[in-house]
Amino acid sequence: MSLLMAESAKNLFPPGVLNDLLAGSIAGAAQVIVGQPLDTIKTRAQIAPHGQFKGPMDIFLQTVRKEGPFALYKGMLSPLLGIAGVNSLLFAAYAVSKRVVSPYPQLSLGEIALAGGMAGAINSILASPVEMFKVRMQAQYGLPGDKRLSAVARDMWTEWGFRKGIMRGFWATVAREIPAYAGFYAGFEFAKRRFQRTYGPSIPIVPLLASGSCGGICYWLACYPLDVVKSRVQQAAGPPKGIFYISDELRVIVKEQGAVGLFRGLSPSLIRTIPAAAATFAAYELSREWLLEVTGI
Repeated sequence: MSLLMAESAKNLFPPGVLNDLLAGSIAGAAQVIVGQPLDTIKTRAQIAPHGQFKGPMDIFLQTVRKEGPFALYKGMLSPLLGIAGVNSLLFAAYAVSKRVVSPYPQLSLGEIALAGGMAGAINSILASPVEMFKVRMQAQYGLPGDKRLSAVARDMWTEWGFRKGIMRGFWATVAREIPAYAGFYAGFEFAKRRFQRTYGPSIPIVPLLASGSCGGICYWLACYPLDVVKSRVQQAAGPPKGIFYISDELRVIVKEQGAVGLFRGLSPSLIRTIPAAAATFAAYELSREWLLEVTGI
């Protein structure tokens, strides 16, 4: 029995998972650095009081004029510190999920989407607190009372504790991550396989970047209203109430802003995802190939 369990663990967690962890860390750092300014605009569009900004360009101009250009990188420290863990967990969970879904290396796009959704659910464990701190930092507009990340973390822990503070919005994050990463990986694989028809198994860097961008676009199209809910819940003064808080928040958004409120900030998200997702997948694929050559596993 112990030998059977050991063999099963070996099949699910082969030595190559270490490469997935390291490559995922590199990919995550690339994603944050490339995409943070537009992520700040997206988040402020989602959580700002209705009427505070006229649109994404107004958010950009007001932010730069009132707070300086580096304000676009506000909240970057949280994902940059946490991205190694978050993306390592994501890509490793995806690698394991693919083996759970099918023992065969070539999965269908439906199986890819299923594995991506499974990886997204697992990834929520780390993504939820990282996103919560990022959102609360981005919700500060350069006023005298603005707090550093350490102060935000301390206050959330002191006032609300772990579940209602640090992990606020966890189930909203899970609800977002499952369809988001189903779309993310399925979109990437769809585009990559199309390019492989022309270039063969190893595609050049430009088609690889384009495939990553396709995955990023599918990510946002699959989950955006849930991302709006997540941001609003995590930035709120208090924790959400009741087990149906996701649907409750959706109704509040529609009542206050109409259906368009569910898509506020979508345009900067889609613009951001083209370079950010391209950088993520390119950094992951290239660094993983390099690690494979170096380690031989």
